Amino acid sequence: MRYICVYCGSQAGTDMRYRQAASLMGQLLVEHGYGLVYGGGHVGLMGTVAEAVLEAGGSVIGVIPEAMVGRELAYKEVTQLEIVPTMHERKARMASLADAFIAMPGGYGTLEELFEIITWAQLGIHAKPIGILNVSGYFDGLAAMIDRAVQEGFIRAQYRHFWVLRSEPAVLLDALRQHTMPPVRPWQGQSVRGELSDWV
Repeated sequence: MRYICVYCGSQAGTDMRYRQAASLMGQLLVEHGYGLVYGGGHVGLMGTVAEAVLEAGGSVIGVIPEAMVGRELAYKEVTQLEIVPTMHERKARMASLADAFIAMPGGYGTLEELFEIITWAQLGIHAKPIGILNVSGYFDGLAAMIDRAVQEGFIRAQYRHFWVLRSEPAVLLDALRQHTMPPVRPWQGQSVRGELSDWV
């Protein structure tokens, strides 16, 4: 079983299309033979995508820190629920379990997880595909900001291609299967990889 880690909101958002996209994403993961790795909650888009995978007969691994078990209403019916001591261990564990990553609409936590996993790719810690599901143009502003950072010389142009952005779940999954991660510069990975290899 191959697993895709999905980052998304613990809220459902104000547009029903977010929840619909999360449900469809869960169904498509199972149809394409993937299991789900996610943050272990039963609320918001997190709960929606997990429920959809389970209802379709798929495998769900939830990873949640001890302090958030009650706050996020841990989804105890998932295939495998891992409770870890800290947020840092949660993110590292999710990354180690996943073969690819997808970010869906969410708030600060989702954005933080997305940027961290992109940064880890830049450092050479992993070379797993990263996708962004741009439901209703939710990530248009983010994509524009990153393009500006490339233009201003803060992000190397080739590193803009660490991630792919699509507006439909099925199209995004197809893009991830075909995506080749750009190589990182030797100094951006060889030394760091040794120091951080235990993280993921």
